[in-house]
Amino acid sequence: MDTPIFMLMADGPDRVAPFSHAVRCGPWLLVTGQMPTDPADSHLPLPDGVEAQTRQVMRNLERVLQGAGYALSDVVQARVYLTQFERDYEAMNRTYASLFPPDRLPARTCIGVTGLARGALVEIDLVAWKPS
Repeated sequence: MDTPIFMLMADGPDRVAPFSHAVRCGPWLLVTGQMPTDPADSHLPLPDGVEAQTRQVMRNLERVLQGAGYALSDVVQARVYLTQFERDYEAMNRTYASLFPPDRLPARTCIGVTGLARGALVEIDLVAWKPS
């Protein structure tokens, strides 16, 4: 069995807590939930609205995936966390779905939560798989 590789990306989005950006175990990559922060300056205000925040979260996830040698096309599972589930679910879905081919949508869970770091509206984590 392959030993897990814990990845802290030098050019990855700033971490808001003590975690690795991703952990690789063989062909699997587990990507920590990303926030809608600007990777150049995580202290800037978050984008307005769930659609803009979802786009930024996905850009941050792509940055981590690319740093580990993966791509969105390797994603097999996603978990989405929304603080305003009823209000934001449809808008988040429109933005999220636009980033994947319709015939290659990852398995997904979407959860309503009471709060996220920095007052974010959305956080998404991923599992990717790529043959060695």
